Amino acid sequence: MFIPGILITIATFPGVIVHELAHQLFCRWFKIPVLKVVYFQASNPAGYVLHEIVPNKWHSMLISVGPFIVNSLLGMLIAFPAALPVFKFDNANIGDYLLIYLGVSIAMHAFPSTGDANNIWKDVKDPETPFWAKIIGYPVVGLIYIGSIGSFFWLDLAYGVALAVGLPNLLIALMA
Repeated sequence: MFIPGILITIATFPGVIVHELAHQLFCRWFKIPVLKVVYFQASNPAGYVLHEIVPNKWHSMLISVGPFIVNSLLGMLIAFPAALPVFKFDNANIGDYLLIYLGVSIAMHAFPSTGDANNIWKDVKDPETPFWAKIIGYPVVGLIYIGSIGSFFWLDLAYGVALAVGLPNLLIALMA
């Protein structure tokens, strides 16, 4: 079934907002001035962060992959308290389902964009980039592009559900 990407983006807007907040958070963490932030818009791109040039290549790469870290953790943590009532006790309320929705929508926007991959690619091709950063950066670019292609096949949704629903259920099963 084909659903236009913009409809998915609108339905999962909390994930887009957290994605851009994650970029901004990493910029602040590394003291990189942020020039403009668009947290959400119903067009392509759905959001973006414009910042000064990052002199440290490692920091630049972390700014690009920051949403993967932040969205993954936050999506899982938000959905976790709702996992027991929704999936084990069958006594969930609307708030529990809202937490599951938020967790999935945030986690499914964890994948860095192809624009982020292009930034990392530019960094790893720079002759001044340390060798160890290149060793890490090249595979990351490949994984981002695979994730981008995979999103056509709902890989981003599968990732969001796995983190926000699957992982809490696995942890609950292991503790029981």
